[in-house]
Amino acid sequence: MSDDYRFLVVGAGALGGIIGARAINAGVPVWLATRTAESAAVLRSSGLQVSGIGGTAYAAEIQVAAVREYERAEKFRLILLATKAHDALEIAPFLVTLLAPDGVLLPIQNGSVSQLLADRLGESVVLGGLSNLGATIIEPGIYEQRNAGHLIIGELSGGLSDRAAKVAGVLGKAIEVRVADNLRGAIWAKLILNCSVTTVGAVAGQTMRQYMMSATGREVFRRAYDEALSTALTIGIQPQRMIVDPVPPGWRGTTVVSEEYNRWVDRVMAGYGDIKPSMLQDFERGRRTEIDFINGYVAELGPKAGVPVAMNAAITDLVHSIEQGKSKPDPGRLDELLKRTRSECPAP
Repeated sequence: MSDDYRFLVVGAGALGGIIGARAINAGVPVWLATRTAESAAVLRSSGLQVSGIGGTAYAAEIQVAAVREYERAEKFRLILLATKAHDALEIAPFLVTLLAPDGVLLPIQNGSVSQLLADRLGESVVLGGLSNLGATIIEPGIYEQRNAGHLIIGELSGGLSDRAAKVAGVLGKAIEVRVADNLRGAIWAKLILNCSVTTVGAVAGQTMRQYMMSATGREVFRRAYDEALSTALTIGIQPQRMIVDPVPPGWRGTTVVSEEYNRWVDRVMAGYGDIKPSMLQDFERGRRTEIDFINGYVAELGPKAGVPVAMNAAITDLVHSIEQGKSKPDPGRLDELLKRTRSECPAP
């Protein structure tokens, strides 16, 4: 990998800022793109500063501009797309024009973004990715890394490739990168957990450990998880193991509640139980969520595959209601979800 491998990070939020700062510290030639010229000016003044797990990193001088200003710049061989999902879909066609002939666009958003972009732009341009990095932005240019996470990248069609290895070689100088030969399985493994752990906690206004203390919370979690897993398996995707085997013990199309299953839940809780859901933070900041790419994606695919997805559809509708100010996060929202879906969801 040559030293002139031009690399652009689009989005200077928590993930983009941490990756950019660590790449600069590692000597990787990296540029950053923001939505506006004003945001770029703030970062040029502040630099990038990272603390937390993985050690500190500071980049006083950074090459940053509004994304549209790169239209006149030299082409890039790698563009890492670290925006919110909706923004990723909007800006990606423009980013393709910034790529060198052998360039790669690498989206790392949750849910369906990588597949949607590959469908629209072609897998010859899009390399699939997702992030397990826990990160937060303190203020523009100042970030905290919350875990020893990593990026997972790979071909959406499966298998290993030279270009995935090359991209891993570049990014691996800054952060841990793992190349998956079943990238879609890895994406779905995280998607299934997001559909259950993250969004259930968001609508309840609680962590997983808190909402799983109630029978209602456990049932909503189980049903959201079962529907997402059934959808994946029905459309021919085998989710990859992450912190647990994605198929719960004794699973027969739906969860079989048992001591073994409860131990499986405890392992999930050990990894995610005390994390404040990122979607809940979106609610608190008045930001648009990525629900359409998570539970909404399952709610869209399920009926096409003949899989009942009433809970995921109900969660999607509820999140939209909270976004619009018609409702708000509260543990009582879980009772509402059960009342709405009880006749449509199988019992354990």
